[in-house]
Amino acid sequence: MTKEHPRDQKTETVFALLVTSDTRTIETDETGRLAKSLIEGAGHKVKLYDLVPNDASKIEGWIKKPLDSGGVRVIVTSGGTGIGAKDKTVDTVSGIFEKTLPGFGEHMRRLSYEEVGLPGVWSRSTAGVAGGKLIFCLPGSKGAVRTALEKIILPGIGHMLWELDRV
Repeated sequence: MTKEHPRDQKTETVFALLVTSDTRTIETDETGRLAKSLIEGAGHKVKLYDLVPNDASKIEGWIKKPLDSGGVRVIVTSGGTGIGAKDKTVDTVSGIFEKTLPGFGEHMRRLSYEEVGLPGVWSRSTAGVAGGKLIFCLPGSKGAVRTALEKIILPGIGHMLWELDRV
C-alpha cells in the first residue's frame, strides 16, 4: 500500500460564492445553486452565497467580506468573465490578487473550447491568491461552472490549499 502524499489528501474547507448578474436574483439564480450544490456535495461548506449586479464597487465590496473572514479559504465568483462592457468581475477581482494562477484560466479555456467551441476561448476565467485565500472567477453559465468545479477546483483543492499553507 502506498502512502498518500500530504498534498493529495482529501480536505474539507469553507467557500464563499458570489454571482454577478444584472438579470438574476437569488431566487432565479440556477448557476449559483448548482455551484453551491456541487461544493457541498463534495463535502465542503458554503459560508457566504450572494448575488450582486455587474458593478465594480459592489463586487469589490462583497469580495472584501470573505477576504476578511477567518473561516473562508476559497472564493468563487460566477459571471462577468466575458468581453462585454458589463463584464466587470475579472477586472475588479484580479486587481486584488497577490499572485495569479494563469494555468487555471488556460486549462479552463481549453476545456470550454472542447465543450462549446470558439466562445470558450473568449472567456477571461482567471484565478489567484489574496489574503491567504484562493479566488476563482468563473463564467456565468451552468456548464462552465460545472466544468470548473468538477474538473479543476474540487479535485485539486486539497493540493492547492496544501501549497498555499506551506511555509
